Order: sequence, then C-alpha cells, then structure tokens
Amino acid sequence: MAEVTIKDIARECGVSFSAVSKALKGSPEISAATIELVQKTAKKMGYRANAAARKLRTNRSYDIGVIFEDATESGLQHQYFASIFDSLNINANLNGYNISFLNSVNREKDSYLSQAKYRGFDGVVIASTNDYHRKDIQELIHSDIPVCLLDYTSEKDCSSVLSDNENGIKQMLNYLISKGHKQIAYIYGDSTDVTNVRLDTFYDVMRENKLHVPKEYIIKGIYHDTKSSEEATKKLLALKNPPTCIMFPDDFAYLGGLKVLHEHNLVPGRDISVVGYDGIFLSSVLTPALTTYAQNAKEIGRQLATLLIQRIENPALDVQIVRVRGSIREGETVITL
Repeated sequence: MAEVTIKDIARECGVSFSAVSKALKGSPEISAATIELVQKTAKKMGYRANAAARKLRTNRSYDIGVIFEDATESGLQHQYFASIFDSLNINANLNGYNISFLNSVNREKDSYLSQAKYRGFDGVVIASTNDYHRKDIQELIHSDIPVCLLDYTSEKDCSSVLSDNENGIKQMLNYLISKGHKQIAYIYGDSTDVTNVRLDTFYDVMRENKLHVPKEYIIKGIYHDTKSSEEATKKLLALKNPPTCIMFPDDFAYLGGLKVLHEHNLVPGRDISVVGYDGIFLSSVLTPALTTYAQNAKEIGRQLATLLIQRIENPALDVQIVRVRGSIREGETVITL
C-alpha cells in the first residue's frame, strides 16, 4: 500500500499543499476549521510524516520527552491524563514526532535535564509534577531545551497550556447554586497551583453569592485517591449540620465517597447531591451517572503538541499561553432543592 503524502491529503481536503503542511503543525496562519479538517483527514488516511528523512535534513531527533509524576502511582490508568497523552501522541505523530516518558524514579541520580540531553529530545512536555518549583524541574525549564508546561506558567520563555480551572469551579458552583444549594462542601486535592486556583475560586464564588462556608466543610484529600475521599465523606456525614452537596476532587476519587454513601443507605441524586471533576468515561457509566465538570483533555493534548513543536521548529516565536475550557456534564447526582 502506497505511503500517504501531504499531496494526497491536500487533494482529499481540497486545499493547497502549503495549507496542509501548516495545518499539520497547527499554524495560526490557518483557520481552526481547516486545521481540524486536515488533521482528521490525515489521521483517517493513515498519514505519518517521514521522520527518518527529516532527521537527516534537520539534525533533530524528532523525539519529545514527557514528565508525568503521579503521587498515587496510577500511571496511565489515570483516565484524564491518559486521554491527554493519547491526544498529545496522535498530534505529535502527525507532525513526525514520537513521545517518550522520562524516568521519574531515579531522577536524583539522573536528572530530567541530563536524561533529556542524553536521549536527544527536541523538547519536553511537563504534564504533571509534585512541585514545579523544585530545583530539578526549574533546571529543565531554564535550560536551552524547549519546554511546554501543563497548568503552570513560568517567567522563563516557556509556552503553557492551562485547563481553565477557575472557570470550571465557577461553572460548577453556579450550577449547584442555581439548583438551590447553599450548604456546599469541598474535598480538595493535593497542594498544587491547580488546587490553589480551585480553592480560591470556590471561596470567591461563595462569597459573591453571600453563602457561608463552615471550615469543617473544606477537607483536604488527594487527587485520584479513593481512600482520602472516603475518610473525608465520613467526616462530612458525621457533622451536626451536614452539607446538601459534596464536591469531590475528581471523578475517580468520588468512588471512595460513593462507598460511604452506600454504607449510609444514601442514594446520590435522591438523598444527597454530589459532583466530580474531570469528566472521565467512568463518570458516565456509574449508576446514577455522576454530574461532573468535563475537562477537554483532547484539546489540551493537541495544544501541548502544537505549542511545543512550534517552539522547536521556530524558537523565535513568542511564548503562548492557551486556556482550554471544559463544560458541565450533567448526570443524575444533583437534587433540585
């Protein structure tokens, strides 16, 4: 079977060779509609850029490194990040790049920067780290290797893709308040910049709506961890004045809370309201289906690939910060009071 070329894609889409080439790179010179058409067509036709020829021509490796540190050690079983990496990989491949994960286990002996240089990465995506301010992370960010950051901005000239966490919490709280909820508890995740934005927004929205937040309604949990959500839910249900709604740190962590609700013979959406965050597939197949804020993981992955490759291929480009919005996915777990 003949290899699919850019000319084949151009013919299929009815656009120029140049437009296809730019669209595959996500160039701002091309309309969003054309980029989507070209990239979908390229994927459907099985297009893959000839990386070997490009390596000889450009003296690049066409390899991108990815840093993913996960405190719960769930790895690619973490559905939200797995969706991001799938999209990142697809869009990198469309441009002739491969992605590989850096080793986070032995980073004290073999730093991320030394790994990236040894393996010849053209750039690195920092998708998740326990601490962006840590010395080894900052060393990489301030190196001469192009870096794209997820949910973090740096004073160094690195592009960033931000899931719009402020908008996510605002949307969710305004939705709950519109349903008549005033006693809303929040189990928040690990201490990160993302968590700080979500917590600050939570308090701001509640204050704007003149709603009181008892200190016992705010409990620290852990992202993607059922045990911490289980313990937090027990504490909330044991209160003299329990909340009418509980916001969980993410959809997977909610499973711990669901276990406690079952033990108390409470049915979400009938006896108490609950909501999640992320919008992973699991949330839609639970019974009852979980109301959640669905982050746009596919677009986040696409933007990470696009912004990093643009900086690799044109270092003079201005830094870009892209915010990606998600949306409320209404399930069956919120009562109208």
